Amino acid sequence: MYTEYTLEVCKLNKDKEQLKREVCAAIDACADKIKAFADSVAAEPELGFKEVKTAAKMAEFMSELGLEPQTGLAINGVKARAKGAKPGPTAAVLGELDAITCPDSCQADPLTGAAHACGHHLQMASMLGAACGIMKTDALKYLAGDIVFFGVPAEEYIELAFRKKLVQEGKLHFLSGKGQLIYEGAFDDIDMAMQMHADKNMPEPTVSVGESSNGFVGKTVRYIGQVAHAADAPHEGINALNAAMLGLMGINALRETFKEDDVIRVHPIITKGGDIVNSVPADVRMELYVRAKTMEAIDRTHHRVDAALKAGGDAVGAKTVIETLPGMMPLSCNSRMNDLFVANSKEAFPGVAIKDAGHFSASTDMGDVSHLMPVIHPFIGGTDGLLHTESFKVVDFEAAALLPAKAFAMTLIDLLYDDAAEAKNILADFKPILTKEQYIAKLESYFSK
Repeated sequence: MYTEYTLEVCKLNKDKEQLKREVCAAIDACADKIKAFADSVAAEPELGFKEVKTAAKMAEFMSELGLEPQTGLAINGVKARAKGAKPGPTAAVLGELDAITCPDSCQADPLTGAAHACGHHLQMASMLGAACGIMKTDALKYLAGDIVFFGVPAEEYIELAFRKKLVQEGKLHFLSGKGQLIYEGAFDDIDMAMQMHADKNMPEPTVSVGESSNGFVGKTVRYIGQVAHAADAPHEGINALNAAMLGLMGINALRETFKEDDVIRVHPIITKGGDIVNSVPADVRMELYVRAKTMEAIDRTHHRVDAALKAGGDAVGAKTVIETLPGMMPLSCNSRMNDLFVANSKEAFPGVAIKDAGHFSASTDMGDVSHLMPVIHPFIGGTDGLLHTESFKVVDFEAAALLPAKAFAMTLIDLLYDDAAEAKNILADFKPILTKEQYIAKLESYFSK
């Protein structure tokens, strides 16, 4: 009895700031291992729902830390739970497994064009760095609640034909990684979540605090015309490429009516423009997103986009087939968790610049998670060039990956120390935008009838 009492007193003698110093030191001690992981992932980039090698590397790293990763979630997700000394809330740190298509990148896979020009290898490094800090110290002894380290697949919303095939085969229900994970219940035992993203053109150590982002729905469009000899008998054909061009012009005619406050973005690509130059194009295909700051703005806009696209087909007598697909929800970040992350970033890296990112017009499926629980999604410097381009590169790995790793680890301590008082207060004040059931129903409603 005396021994148990003495141990409890010893536990209480290690204060929160001492724990933070210890986890940061542990992350520094693992810096080479963390960078080696990031470099290995960047050298073998894989696209969404194909991250087999990346998932295996992550599971191995987690196992070496003494974690017991669960694999195969949403095809390739990797999830490991570290249990605190007492029951309490569960806080997660996420890292995205997938790369983006960027064939001009110097690190692109020559066969697939995949490259980590999205910076997701840095997300994974920061998440595993935080895991090093927690698991290589005795921090868990002082925390009430659990920590989940979660490698999540397929954040980049690309290769829609491939993903639709997975849906048809019953391997997926939704087309983005976190949406699928929510559907499968992989977030049911998580109460709050954190994730970073690499910033653009930000070589100096910087933390840009985001508040919100756009959401979107995806669309595939097919114009079906009538083939004919393009030179000898064009009058016998129906030019599906002309239909597509008119549809795009119709979208452009709508742009002046978009409200600036809605931050609407509509950006199509033609994925098939015809078959041969000498024949009237009879099968033309497009993909596009309709993005906006709120789901209400998306709902107001995407039906008007459909009407413009259909008008292009009607004008030349082509058939227009539009398929709408659920995309991602707008992001909403928790202000208190943002404040904790900023304070810890300053402590981990004195002199770091703190910027207000406000609203960003791109999208992330972290927005889906934010509809169910408190989340943050800061942007981290130490990188240069534009995201999703061959110019993107890491110029300061410590700032780009180790800084957020330390800030995540210290924020986890803030949340779960002192009987998880901070986490419990945040959760008490949080009102979910949607229940899980409402979320699933909303996303399902975007599938074309």
